[in-house]
Amino acid sequence: MSAKSENQKPTKPTLSPIIAGTMNWGVWDKKLSTTEMVHLINICIENKITTFDHADIYGDYTTEAQFGKAFGQSKISRDRLELISKCGIQHTNGRPNAIKHYDYSKEYIIWSVENSLKNLQTDYLDVLLLHRPSPLMVADEIAEAVEKLKQEGKIKSFGLSNFTSSQSELIRSKTEISFNQIQFSATHHEAMLDGSLDYMQLHNITPMSWNPLGTVFREDIDQTRRLKKLLVQLVEKYGVGSDTILLAWVLKHPSHVHPVAGTVNIARIQSLMKAVELPLDNLDWFAIWTESMGNKVP
Repeated sequence: MSAKSENQKPTKPTLSPIIAGTMNWGVWDKKLSTTEMVHLINICIENKITTFDHADIYGDYTTEAQFGKAFGQSKISRDRLELISKCGIQHTNGRPNAIKHYDYSKEYIIWSVENSLKNLQTDYLDVLLLHRPSPLMVADEIAEAVEKLKQEGKIKSFGLSNFTSSQSELIRSKTEISFNQIQFSATHHEAMLDGSLDYMQLHNITPMSWNPLGTVFREDIDQTRRLKKLLVQLVEKYGVGSDTILLAWVLKHPSHVHPVAGTVNIARIQSLMKAVELPLDNLDWFAIWTESMGNKVP
């Protein structure tokens, strides 16, 4: 690692408290037109959601370019937003790969970032993340790629996605890690029990949470039924929607998690930031955790 003190916080860009996830903007789901993407980008920024989360594979390697076209047409100044992208997953859809695999060679990481920059119509990424850990990743090679990209101004900061604490420690031993995007929600709360969020606090790594609403609105099982019953009471108490309360639950964790919200619904986007200011009290936070587990806290 660099000669910086272990206790010195890494330099990192300031991201919006809630991040706009773009995975569903393109052909994988909503199939937004360029005009619709321009409008959505503006709506997000108007509502103080200035950070946009990408990955090269979204839309089978097409969504970044669609977003970039919209961003270019929007005439929005680059300094008004932050762009995150991920690399490393080699899909069979969209590329001539015989089998899905991971590639974290120095050459591939650099090529992938340069390709994302071209597609997003920007000169730099605010954050580069390695999308998923690979058993074959070589920490020294990753570090060489990251340092080169930083020196050339093509990325401002570096992080991981879906990495365990031990995997993070391996990479962190060679280069600075500023972020780790993980699954964390009221229905998937293992990260606060298995040491992942503790590790991030210890090493000044900012967590991001994908699927921060969990499966509350996607599955009809005992866990989600219990949570929905409680949420009816909390919606009445706080005067906000269930999704706002679930985001506030994630945001209350002291590791300062940034939820990645994938909605393209304008009304929901306009209400997302209410979660940042929602004074969810401790008893209600524990009530949500209790109903998710189906038993009292240990």
